[in-house]
Parts: sequence; C-alpha cells; structure tokens
Amino acid sequence: MAPLSSSPNPVSFERTLASARTTMLFSEIVQLAIDSFRASKVRFLLTMLGMVIGSASIILVVTIGLTGREYALRLIQSIAPNMVEVEYSGGGNSVGTTTSNQDFLTRDDLSAVLQQVPGIIASSPVLDMHDRVSMGGGVVRDTLVLGVSPQYRQVRNLIVLSGRFFDDQDAVTHAKVAVVTAPFAKSMFGSADAAVGHSFTIKGIPFVITGTFKESVTTFGQSEIEDQTILIPYPVARYFTGTDSVKQLYFSLAQAGQVVPASQQIVEIIHSRHRASSVYKAQTLTQVLNMMGQIATLLTIVLTLAAAITLVVSGVGIMNSMLANVQARIKEIGIRKALGATSREIRLQFLVEAVFISLSGGLIGTVLGLAIPLSIGFLTEYQIPISYLSVVIALGTSVLVGVIFGTLPANRAAGLDPVETLKYE
Repeated sequence: MAPLSSSPNPVSFERTLASARTTMLFSEIVQLAIDSFRASKVRFLLTMLGMVIGSASIILVVTIGLTGREYALRLIQSIAPNMVEVEYSGGGNSVGTTTSNQDFLTRDDLSAVLQQVPGIIASSPVLDMHDRVSMGGGVVRDTLVLGVSPQYRQVRNLIVLSGRFFDDQDAVTHAKVAVVTAPFAKSMFGSADAAVGHSFTIKGIPFVITGTFKESVTTFGQSEIEDQTILIPYPVARYFTGTDSVKQLYFSLAQAGQVVPASQQIVEIIHSRHRASSVYKAQTLTQVLNMMGQIATLLTIVLTLAAAITLVVSGVGIMNSMLANVQARIKEIGIRKALGATSREIRLQFLVEAVFISLSGGLIGTVLGLAIPLSIGFLTEYQIPISYLSVVIALGTSVLVGVIFGTLPANRAAGLDPVETLKYE
C-alpha cells in the first residue's frame, strides 16, 4: 500500500526558500531607495533634472524630425508622386551622331505606350511653343505656350483657381480655349478671376481664357511651367508647329509601386520605335522621395544622438551625487554590514538608488516630451507624428545610464571596510 504522503523534495524546498529570500531582499532594497529619496528630495530632484531634460529632448527631436520628414515628403508628393516624365535627351555617346526628326517624341509614341503598359490612368503630350501673344490694346508679349491634353491637369496635379480647365470636348472640337497661370492673369488683368472670359490672339487666331491655374507646389520655374505660361489643347497647338514632334510625354500610374517598372518599360517601348542611337530619359519622383526619406532619417538619428549626450552628462551628475551619498552614509553602511549585510547587498542597494533616480527622471521627461505633440494634436487640427520607439529609447537609455554611472559608487560602498566605517565620524 502506497504511503498517504511523501516528504518534500529538499532541493525544491531550498530553491523556494532562496527565491523568497531574494524577493524579500529586493523589496527591502527598493524600500531603502525610496526612503533615501524622501530624506534628500531636493538633491535627488536636482540630480534627475538632467535626465528629465535629456529624455524629453530625445522624444522631441525624433518628433520634430518625423514632422519635417512628413512635411517634405508631402510637398514632393503633391507635385505628382506617380508621374513619369519622358523626354528625348540626345543621340547617345556615338561620335558623329546627329539628331534626326525620327528621334523626337511623337503622339504616336504616347499611343503605343498606352496600349502596352498597364496601370496608366492619365497621360499627356507637351508641345512647347514660345510665341508672341497679343492681348489687345496693342499689348504684345513673348509668352510660353504649351499644348497639352485635358488629362495634363490630373497628371501634374494642377489646381484650378477660377473658371475651368479645357475638357475632352474642347480637344475634339479644336476649341480655341486656354487656361493661364495666376501670375500671368494678375499681371495682365489684375486678378485670377478677372482673366476668365478675356481673349487674346496667337498669330492672329483668337483664344478665350476659360480658367486660371497654379501648381500644387511652387517649383520656382524649375518645371516645364513658368510664371507666364498659357496652356491650350494639344490638337490646336499642333497646327502652329506643323509637326507631330513633342517635347515631353507625361504618364500617371495608378499605384506608386508601378512607377519604377513602368518607367523602364516606357523607355524600352519608345526606344524600339526610333533609331538605335537615340537616347530617352524617364524621370520620376520615386528616387527623390526615397532620398528625402533617407536624408530625414539620417538627420533624425544624428540629432537623437546629440540629445543623448545630455543623458550622458546627466549620468556624470548622478555618479557625483551617489559618490557624495556614499560618503555621507558611511556610518549606515558599517551598521548594515555589522548586522549581516553582504557586499553584494550593499552594492545592489546603491545601484538600485542610482537607477531609481535616472529612471524617475526618464519617466518625467518622457511624459513632458509626449505632452507637447499630444497637446498640439488635441488643441489644433495639426496631427504631430509620434514615434513610440523614441519612448523606448529614452527609458532604456535612462536605465542604462543609471546602471553604468551607478556602478562606481555602488562598488565603492560595497568595498568599504566594516570596522573602519563604524569608527567613521
């Protein structure tokens, strides 16, 4: 018959007893750290002030970096993030290569691309004309005139300020209509609204202004659109040049991930339709967006490391304060050792106090660092991006600083001779 009970496993019992003893020891040490803080509130508060500033700085620096990154990327994306611009860039590198009319882009190239490249939602040729425009009353001025399709507005993400952009019906009927830039309208008619309905002539042919527009982001004349620019339907502009050649072809893709592969395919299709020596270049904003993102991330990392230096300086302050604390409590250390406290327990006690100071400062700084962007988002319509990774970095660095700079004072306290400490006055 089996016994009703068995004796406890001595190994398991010892492990349980050791675990309970460790738990009690750590709780006592934490309580001692809290009591030490209460006894010297002002000194500890001044010591942790650097940790507060450093932790808040890390979070704010990362927040500012993310905000600047999103703002810059938003500006670039508003130009037309999924746009592909193709233009003829010369006859290649062959010596003696000359440009031929067969090399220039044409409307047929655009049609061929639309038939073979999936995902294109809008496209437009751009026919560049610099011509003398008569505004009536004897006013004649040289103006940039671009012949584009109605989809050019969508491809280039243009903003219509007044009136309307010409549509497909205008292009099919070869309507003599135009839209002008806001600076052009203001210089000729006083305001953007006043320009709508007025007429001008190009080589004696009258055009009616149906609207005014502007780019989503000011490009300062670095795009094909200048301050003084007039847009007219491509079929009408073609009659002034008498050629099918165009300066540029624009395409807009449905998704950003299609831009790079589509641009390569577009160039291949166009090149296959022209001479082997001709060279065509496709420009997209994908590379610019990636580069801007990398630069912004690098700057954020550098600034975060600079803010982290504050925490290191604060760590030196914690070390000095803890060394002074050890010196002031030599008698207490001697009494504790006389009562049976080991060097390990003394070391752990002062190390916990150093971590307590640094972590408390880190928590307060984290709250302050998060309070500013959260308050802006709550009180205004602006939503400030917050990286919670920066919170982890700030708190983790605070603990690390407490451990590193609290080790020397803790080792000094643990290494004190108990006999000499009891004699200390």
